[in-house]
Amino acid sequence: MTDPSGPDGARKPLIAGNWKMNHDHFTAIQYTQKLSYLLDTHDYELVDVVLCPPFTDLRSMQTTLESDKIPIALGAQNCYYEKEGAFTGEVSPVMLAKLNVSYVIVGHSERRRHFGETDDVVNRKVRAVIANGMTPIACVGETLEEREAGGTDAKVSSQVVNAFDGVKKAEIAGAVVAYEPIWAIGTGRNATPDDAETTIAVIRAALAQRFDPATAEAVRIQYGGSAKPGNAAELMARPGIDGLLVGGASLDPEEFGRIIRYGSS
Repeated sequence: MTDPSGPDGARKPLIAGNWKMNHDHFTAIQYTQKLSYLLDTHDYELVDVVLCPPFTDLRSMQTTLESDKIPIALGAQNCYYEKEGAFTGEVSPVMLAKLNVSYVIVGHSERRRHFGETDDVVNRKVRAVIANGMTPIACVGETLEEREAGGTDAKVSSQVVNAFDGVKKAEIAGAVVAYEPIWAIGTGRNATPDDAETTIAVIRAALAQRFDPATAEAVRIQYGGSAKPGNAAELMARPGIDGLLVGGASLDPEEFGRIIRYGSS
């Protein structure tokens, strides 16, 4: 998996763009090249950047990133947990690894809500991603009803523990967890920096209990949920927040570039 440490040994921020079901492979090539023109060496030194396009864009983007020597990592939005077989419509982690995919989003709330993914399915995917040398971005988060009932801490802690069930301590340090409050995704609403930091502390405590405090400190925890240029710097100023999982605001390279360069404004 990817080394999460920066030059000073601290956790290096990870900014990931989740395009969801947007952009064909022609648009993806143009986007990738344009984003690369907007960023410079200093930006990549400060932040790890990941683009997670639809499956149909992966090969085109792999070629673009590698031929142009663009230091942006390639990510996938999902995968199945079996390496091969009669699973029509699915994509295996083996296939993704062959495309030099570095990160795989696992258990996004839209996958859980629209496609019925359970904690057990998410766990099997997390383990399959790790087994194939890639880094999972394991998503956890609560609904508005759960939040209003005071169930946020219990929900995200349970999801974290279940996601990494059976994962060894040596395998978890490079992993990524994304806290994405379900009530904030695609709604334009977002948790306050205080809310995000508090819940991310709960997630790290759950990791510490599942593994140990030192291992938990090595895991990067992102915030996802209507992250945009206007709130990126304020969110990233919180020491517990190690990055952003960006949805709609990642669809435009200029807007996503401003998020990546949150510390420059």
